[in-house]
Amino acid sequence: NTKLYGLIITAGLSGRMDKFKPLLEYEGKSFLQNIALKLDRVCSNTLIVTGHNANQIEENISQINLQHECKLIFNPDFKEGMFTSLQKGLRNIGECDWVLYHFVDQPTLPESFYSEFVEQIENSYDWVQPRYNGRNGHPIIINKSIFNSIISAPKTSNLREVISQKNIKKKYWECGYSQIFNDIDTPDEYKELTKQ
Repeated sequence: NTKLYGLIITAGLSGRMDKFKPLLEYEGKSFLQNIALKLDRVCSNTLIVTGHNANQIEENISQINLQHECKLIFNPDFKEGMFTSLQKGLRNIGECDWVLYHFVDQPTLPESFYSEFVEQIENSYDWVQPRYNGRNGHPIIINKSIFNSIISAPKTSNLREVISQKNIKKKYWECGYSQIFNDIDTPDEYKELTKQ
């Protein structure tokens, strides 16, 4: 029985957005609540890495009912970039086989995406990534076999550098969801999103 945990990064400063991204609303819930509820359906545990406005995150996530355990962990180095939050998350994730690594600015993926995505897990791979029309997107499912490579990389590194190692076996899943590119970074993109 494969253990899959969710990992959501909410630590950033939302620099290009004039409001705090995780708490922006989409379909009546915050971005964070949207994602946490969807991950809760497919993951047996979720870890949220906080940084900027950590107390607001805590309050926001406590307003929804999740079936599984959801832990919050603070990353004191959050200003040094998202990679430090991923490292902090993996250090504290606990015993699991796979992690579904999710940005907080992707609330638009439908539930069906997640159930199809987790069916792509195969133990002969270290990494599963969705692709649409030949372009790779997010979220990503990462095998515990490469947790240490990520944790021990320099803080200034990034995920792309770490996984460019030849020995890492990647599976790309050509999916039918263009939302794998929908990250909401600017006020204009948010306006566009709420118009629909």
